[in-house]
Amino acid sequence: MPPASVGDGLRFAFGTLSVLPVRVSRWDRAAAGRGMAAAPLVGLAVGLGAATAGGALHALGAAPLLSAVGAVAVPAAATRGLHLDGLADTADGLGSGKPAEEALRIMKRSDIGPFGVVVLVLVLLAQTAALAAAYGHGWVYGGTAAALAAVTGRTAMTLACRPRVAAARPEGLGAAVAGAVPAGTAFGAAALVVVLAAAAGQPFGGLTALRAAMAAVFGLACAEALLRHCGRRFGGVTGDVFGALCETAVTAAALVLALR
Repeated sequence: MPPASVGDGLRFAFGTLSVLPVRVSRWDRAAAGRGMAAAPLVGLAVGLGAATAGGALHALGAAPLLSAVGAVAVPAAATRGLHLDGLADTADGLGSGKPAEEALRIMKRSDIGPFGVVVLVLVLLAQTAALAAAYGHGWVYGGTAAALAAVTGRTAMTLACRPRVAAARPEGLGAAVAGAVPAGTAFGAAALVVVLAAAAGQPFGGLTALRAAMAAVFGLACAEALLRHCGRRFGGVTGDVFGALCETAVTAAALVLALR
């Protein structure tokens, strides 16, 4: 099998993590590693879409809350709710209190249990409230917050693909991407995102650059804590866990950005 090209990686990233009509031509470890290293780029595309929706509603005279609803709706639509579904399933698995094998079976069910419903509602409310507060400072800051949160969420996925993070199942997305991204690449992507977050916050003056950098750090730290907990409970990661990591990082980053 020849080495995966940049194009192979981008097709894997956008074809797996978004609804864009991209055909994934390779589903091997090399392409998975390239693809998950490029996950922050998917976050940027989704985040810019969210910022555009929120900005358009703001231009039409919508209140910050409605602009935030639009900004939250776009990432959900851009992934067909895949990450939100993963969040709900992971919450059901963790909340069940069952051993790993039974918890994983619960997560594979098509229905959503009470833990999943509660967590899903609270996370969507938190994201909407946080972005509403951000849009209260103007559409530019609100859009920037939406984009930064989306990039942070996908960067958490990249970090979860580093070596020594095992897959909980022998099949599925978790098995395909677990350990596929070199540690240097994963941590380098995270560091770059933190630096770019600070740069994005710089034009707003004051301590916003520091706040934006801390938002990315806090989002990634919260996702890391969840990753370690899932590793202990399930024995590794699954596709559902990746969705939960993404939404956790998005929410945590947005909350910090709302405190301007």
